[in-house]
Amino acid sequence: MAEQAEKLVTSLLRAAGRVTVLTGAGISTDSGIPDFRGPQGVWTKDPAAAALFTFQNYVADPEVRQRAWRTRSDSPAWRAEPNAGHRALVELQRAGKLRALVTQNIDGLHQMAGSDPDLVIEIHGTMRWAICLSCDLRTPMPDVLARVAAGESDPPCLRCGGIQKSATISFGQSLDPDVLDAAVRAARDCELFLTVGTSLQVYPAAGLCDYAMGVGAQLVVINAESTPYDPVADAVLREPIGAVLPRLVAAALE
Repeated sequence: MAEQAEKLVTSLLRAAGRVTVLTGAGISTDSGIPDFRGPQGVWTKDPAAAALFTFQNYVADPEVRQRAWRTRSDSPAWRAEPNAGHRALVELQRAGKLRALVTQNIDGLHQMAGSDPDLVIEIHGTMRWAICLSCDLRTPMPDVLARVAAGESDPPCLRCGGIQKSATISFGQSLDPDVLDAAVRAARDCELFLTVGTSLQVYPAAGLCDYAMGVGAQLVVINAESTPYDPVADAVLREPIGAVLPRLVAAALE
């Protein structure tokens, strides 16, 4: 069955002129960044860690912010390098097939791998920048983490003294409407919608599948665990992303 599904996905990739890809945490696990909901996921192993990703908790509780800053400083994402899965999507781009790369990830590994920043839509923001919640000042995250390392447990904005956080979207925080609009347009303007390493449980990102299918695009799910969209997908693959995605892209571009 897996071999048949892989052949089908290869043929879909080969035939499609416009492919929109949605990636989630599963594509970055081979780079040493744990996912959230998998067996070894951050929230699976430490359910309390989810509080760090809730906007209201972050704003209201200095202790949550202090723990969040420690977590940011220690994140394995700062040491991570792109893996074969990221690089396979660069090859898809170079072949002229990639309409857009929508990612739920905040690690910036797609751009590090060579993906065109103009094609990458970071629907949940980026950990590479900090933003002030009062005056919107954006500061490179390494600059703020240097202050944490120097002893500031909850570094305020240097311009207005407001609360800073990473330029990511937390639970309870609205997505940037322009970014979301770009993602919806990409989903509606593709022949194949390829989801990679995402549980398809977080909306509105998961709802992009509906936009794509609504215009007749075919849906492919590549994920280790089952997703709510498996029953309606044209093909589902459970193979390790770092192995199967490069194989699929290489075969499609032969």
